[in-house]
Amino acid sequence: MLGAGSASAQVTAFKQAVAEAASRDSDIAAFYRGTGFAPIWTGTDADDQARRKALMAALETASLHGLPEARYDRAGLMQRMRTARTTRDLGFLEVEISAVFLQYARDIQTGVVVPSRIDADIVRQVPYRDRKSTLLTLARHDDPGAFVAGLVPATREYRALLKQKLQMQHLLASGGWGPKVRANSLKPGAEGAEVVALRNRLIAMGYMPRNAKAVYDADMEKAVQVFQTRHGLEPDGVAGESTIREINVEPQARLRAIIVALERERWLNRDRGDRHILVNLADFHARIIDHGHETFRTRSVIGKNVASQRSPEFSDVMEHMVVNPSWFVPRSIATKEYLPALQRNPNAVRHLVITDARGRVVNRGAVDFTRYSTRNFPFDMRQPPSKSNALGLVKFMFPNKYNIYLHDTPAKNLFSRETRAYSHGCIRLADPFDFAYALLARQEADPEGYFQRVLKSGVETKVELQRPVPVHLIYRTAITDEKGRIEYRRDVYGRDAKIWQALSDAGVVLGDVQG
Repeated sequence: MLGAGSASAQVTAFKQAVAEAASRDSDIAAFYRGTGFAPIWTGTDADDQARRKALMAALETASLHGLPEARYDRAGLMQRMRTARTTRDLGFLEVEISAVFLQYARDIQTGVVVPSRIDADIVRQVPYRDRKSTLLTLARHDDPGAFVAGLVPATREYRALLKQKLQMQHLLASGGWGPKVRANSLKPGAEGAEVVALRNRLIAMGYMPRNAKAVYDADMEKAVQVFQTRHGLEPDGVAGESTIREINVEPQARLRAIIVALERERWLNRDRGDRHILVNLADFHARIIDHGHETFRTRSVIGKNVASQRSPEFSDVMEHMVVNPSWFVPRSIATKEYLPALQRNPNAVRHLVITDARGRVVNRGAVDFTRYSTRNFPFDMRQPPSKSNALGLVKFMFPNKYNIYLHDTPAKNLFSRETRAYSHGCIRLADPFDFAYALLARQEADPEGYFQRVLKSGVETKVELQRPVPVHLIYRTAITDEKGRIEYRRDVYGRDAKIWQALSDAGVVLGDVQG
């Protein structure tokens, strides 16, 4: 009950309390100034009650989304609602609820942690919403429940990951996948206790129907192939060392991967384009997505797992391709890899043209390369167009400050490897011509014929995309296919481990399981 006093005095005291409490947050203060410090949570009318109900319902399910439930202190908030006695109490409570709502809204829409603080190569620009506008929209919305529910990302992938998270938590509650496989490798025809252990893991994971066979037969071989395909392994049907290692990953680790994937999906909670290019670094593939469906896929090679060469994560827009490209050697490669060779022999790396600051070709014989270091090397290096060019015969450009692009490569042998992290950071494509045809199909009646004519000219040619295509370089170790089935990839750069640690530090837990 509020204390005695006139209604007008209580209104004034309430507004003063709101102004005082909100002064610590400029967005909240601006919102309440705009509404004349009127309540949107603590009033007695139906709208305020509806907002409180919607927020409390959302906070109750926060952990289902892999959010830090304790951050919002739902129980404490409800207790303070019940025990508020004075007008001043209500004013401070009003602002506190707004702050909790805004924290929840930001977390559920765009993520709990800031990507750039996790890893320097996660340079994604998160589409944070304006906090004052979020409060204002809620206050004006005629269905607060629908508005709060609508804060949840609406992508198919987010919904599928949520479903998989619940299934994994239920699995853990019922005991997991059983004992690990202790063998280093198992092949078709094998028998014995470890084959039984493999069989039981495959059954528990849903790759085989329940059976009592103790031999590695054709059915088990097929199940292993499906497992391998869904874990980014070569589907040879042999449970070799890498396959056994993935089979033995415990469900707690898979659940962590799913929670991290949910967080990553929130970071990319934006319009990605009806047509866009999706490069999952952890999956070593590049895809073209049209209206939510994959229409093209090719294997890729990503940056080597060393500090200066890991491929970054970001989004940009592909504007053009260059057919018969020259390769302008990045300064880091020129000075760290080629300069030492030139110091030993000025005629080394003859496939490269060396030019001065004015673009004039340098006479190698007239230069003492031993005079230069990584700091004062004054020359540029370029590899002219050719089949042996480091960029191959075509590159796909989405101009960015990281100097990352997609391109062809003469090193085709690397695409047959299971783990493909070998480049200096750019993304190499196994099927660059087909990729080009797919992109050109929307502007050329004969995309293949057009591309081949430009290619056969041998001349470096810039081909504009009439409709630029968004490009998203992502990193997902837990993904779902178009049927919603979960797949996993290895954490090749160790980024997901860092993200999980940050989420854990923020208060995210696995749920009703230990791990």
